[in-house]
Amino acid sequence: MRRWFSPVLACVVLAANGVARAETTFTAHRSQFTDEKAVFATVESPKEIPARARIGGSVASLAVRQGDSVAEGHIIAVIGDDKLTLQIASLDAQITGLEAQLAQTRVDLTRAETLFRQGSGPKTVLDQAHTAEDVATSTLRARIAERQVLLQNVKEGQVLAPAAGRVLTVLVTPGSVVLNGDPVATIGQLPFMLRLRIPERHAVFLKPGDPVRVDTTEPGAGNGAVGTIDLIYPRIEEGRVVADARVGGLGDYFVGDRIRVWIDAGTRTGFVVPAAYVLTRSGLDYVLLRQDGGRQIETMVQRGDVRAGTDDVEILSGVADGDVLVRP
Repeated sequence: MRRWFSPVLACVVLAANGVARAETTFTAHRSQFTDEKAVFATVESPKEIPARARIGGSVASLAVRQGDSVAEGHIIAVIGDDKLTLQIASLDAQITGLEAQLAQTRVDLTRAETLFRQGSGPKTVLDQAHTAEDVATSTLRARIAERQVLLQNVKEGQVLAPAAGRVLTVLVTPGSVVLNGDPVATIGQLPFMLRLRIPERHAVFLKPGDPVRVDTTEPGAGNGAVGTIDLIYPRIEEGRVVADARVGGLGDYFVGDRIRVWIDAGTRTGFVVPAAYVLTRSGLDYVLLRQDGGRQIETMVQRGDVRAGTDDVEILSGVADGDVLVRP
């Protein structure tokens, strides 16, 4: 039988034997990079604002419950006061009587003016009629103004949300008696932010505008949400510095949720190499070092964390400056 050997098959055989394999190398150099510190932060509202009653009375109706989202000016509750209703009814009766009295004074004034023009009435009677008409008009206006004040008090029985946000607590129930200025509910202002409590020895490296990275293991963090330090409080509490950070995607429901975040903790030097040059076997990490003459040796290294946003890893020990690593 006639035999033949394909050139394609020859290339496959040579590649399988490692004849045409290209060598990829990386030279390790000591570099300076920003170190990170893991701290816990809590989701907080920038401001927790109480929605207060503007009049005293009893809670007639309650329009929200914990967790509801409200806009600015949204009605939280309605407070009623029976005395206001009685006072309005009393003023309505007074206004009706004053309107009748004003109508009579105007009739008297018209009669006095007619008699005075005909020369049959004295000037004093005309002046008295003018005065009576002015007094009746002023008294009616005063009662109408008093009624408007009472109507405004009734309108102020509506407890309004002072800002857009979420209802964190409701402090009353329908029928509760409240006084002027009593809180009815607490509104957590949106958007929520992170409140960090950082050990004071690390806080010296922190400043407004520094990046904050949410740990990728946190639920909903995805590839790691990133924000910035917005405010650093000047008071140290129990050995910790409090700071606020603005981070997108925190959600707008749970307040007090604990999240692990990474912050800048100063700079240091070290070795950072691509993760592809580190191989792990039996729980130990190794790299291939190329020696003079092209010889390769395998050496054990101590592996650090993966650098955020890259595929590089930090090598804590086992590599020296200028070592040439070979990709396995």
